[in-house]
Amino acid sequence: MLFTLWAALSAAVAYAVFSYFAAWRRNVLIARKTGLKYFVVHASPIGLWWQLGIKIWSPMIKLLPKRIWEYRLLVMTPDWAYSTGQKVFQYIEADTFLTVSPYDVLLYTQDAEVIHRITQRREAFPKDIDKYSLLSMFGHNVLTTEGQTWRLHRKVTSASFNEKNAAHTFSEAIYQTRGMLAELFGASGETNGTTKTITTLEHDTMTWALNVIGYVGFGLRLLWPSQKMPEDTDPKLVKYGSLNPPEGHTITFAKSVERTLDKIITILVFPDFLLKHLPFKFARFTHEAKANYLQYMEEFLRDKAKEAQAGESTKEGMDIMGQLVQSKYGIAPSEKAKQAGLDDAEIVGNAFIMIVAGHETTANTLHFAVAQLAINPATQRRLQKDVDSLFGDADPSTWDYEKNINAMTASHIGACINETLRLMPPVTLIPKVVSAGSEQTITAQGKTHVLPSGLSCNLMAVSTQRNPRFWPTKPSEKTGAPTDLDDFLPDRWYQTQNTATDDEKDEEGDGVDYGGFQGSDTSASFYRPVRGSYIPFSDGPRSCLGRRIAMVEMNAVLAVIFQKYSVELAVDEWASDEEVEKMDAAARRELYKKAQAKAQKTLDDATSVLTLKLHGGKHVPVRIVKRGKERFVNDAELS
Repeated sequence: MLFTLWAALSAAVAYAVFSYFAAWRRNVLIARKTGLKYFVVHASPIGLWWQLGIKIWSPMIKLLPKRIWEYRLLVMTPDWAYSTGQKVFQYIEADTFLTVSPYDVLLYTQDAEVIHRITQRREAFPKDIDKYSLLSMFGHNVLTTEGQTWRLHRKVTSASFNEKNAAHTFSEAIYQTRGMLAELFGASGETNGTTKTITTLEHDTMTWALNVIGYVGFGLRLLWPSQKMPEDTDPKLVKYGSLNPPEGHTITFAKSVERTLDKIITILVFPDFLLKHLPFKFARFTHEAKANYLQYMEEFLRDKAKEAQAGESTKEGMDIMGQLVQSKYGIAPSEKAKQAGLDDAEIVGNAFIMIVAGHETTANTLHFAVAQLAINPATQRRLQKDVDSLFGDADPSTWDYEKNINAMTASHIGACINETLRLMPPVTLIPKVVSAGSEQTITAQGKTHVLPSGLSCNLMAVSTQRNPRFWPTKPSEKTGAPTDLDDFLPDRWYQTQNTATDDEKDEEGDGVDYGGFQGSDTSASFYRPVRGSYIPFSDGPRSCLGRRIAMVEMNAVLAVIFQKYSVELAVDEWASDEEVEKMDAAARRELYKKAQAKAQKTLDDATSVLTLKLHGGKHVPVRIVKRGKERFVNDAELS
């Protein structure tokens, strides 16, 4: 009996080993056929078991000679492109390469030409929607679908993204920024001219962005803790903005969104029944967030459906939920058979995506932009000079979108946002896949390569945006590195060596208008990167619907903050306020350099879950001070 079991086990192990190496050999042959350079790796870099256990596997692998694992292990590390820059591409001496494991073959590229062609050929290189399964947990949506289904989702969701609603967003972003500043300063801060040390900047920008998208996108007036609900608020919507959980809920709507996003990986890994019954705090915390969020959205859906069926007019703003609901409940019964619409799950799924895309990406970019401006005081002063030139002392509530927005995006405000998006794009890679049933060709650095059907293609946004092949560069004055592409230098956007033009034709596109903003992601007066080398919002038919809205929001918030205030890094770790007060200029400069070095290191440690952000309690501590009250940033020798 024991011998039989031993023999069966041995046979199973032998078969598993044989299958492993046979699959490895088969995939190596596939890689060789493409003509691209490749790394042979022992596991899929995107495999769940590898990613969950990387902190266990990596130390074990490092027991082997370094020459065996150094670069192979590097490309299997999450966010390797953000954390190591050009290191892997320089080692393999190619802008496009493959990783080959027994489980898959993956393509990685930072070649702008390759990226541009892939993003324009939507049918040949569709979105790799399997990589977005996490985001379909509440229903399929515009981000997680392809083909005709995607066209329907895109048609329904794109209707709200226009210049009228961009102007509405501009006004709301100003309103919410003033609310955020009032919350951060408090009564004592206004008197003293400075906030206390802020360690919650990421959370604060998240709240700001959720409040903006909540109102302009869904008509929900979400409040800062010190605010009260306006008396003219629609009674049906009061519960969503309440600072206290309404009847039938255990947490507020805003808190349910925040916690759901924070625990999204837990929601993916653990089924509902386990979360509900596991005797652990994290499980109860996660289940409560998801249950409350879904309940809120179902109630919101019912309210909007009643409005649509009653023929009530769309409220002010984008009314994303109203547009989604209209696709099902606003159609006359006689037309439903002729006109496809979304089902309830797809309506809720798209609402979730709009909330995620409409606030997490913008909030993180704003967070990083403010931190970079605190690290780089000279740049901050330049931005303030442009704000002064544009607005003077004019009350932000009087600023006019049509009159001011183009000048703002062409000023140092726009340059700082562009540079933040270049260095720290919300999404560091964009997954595509070679269409099923047919091979596709690409041209990389003058050579043609044939890619097999089903090949996963990763467009490395964070890498191409730092690729010296496509960006003018010079040795870094900050670090002494061969290029300055890892430095935060908004001035690079004023270079006159333009390499892309508005009339550049996408000869391989399908010529179809898929809705959304059709203009450039950067001001016409700025440096225009090679197509495919600047893709913070992706490119082509599947580019971000809300990119214009996001740029409007970020320009507005930076202008409001820096019109009257400066942002400085907090130095509490090294000196008290009293000690700083006694320091001369030289001592303050040395102190601030310590804060700058640590803050930059913190930003360099950002990682991705849904988007690139700081995790594990990491933060850049800052203070916001009234202009004229600065302790550091007006020092001419700080840079």
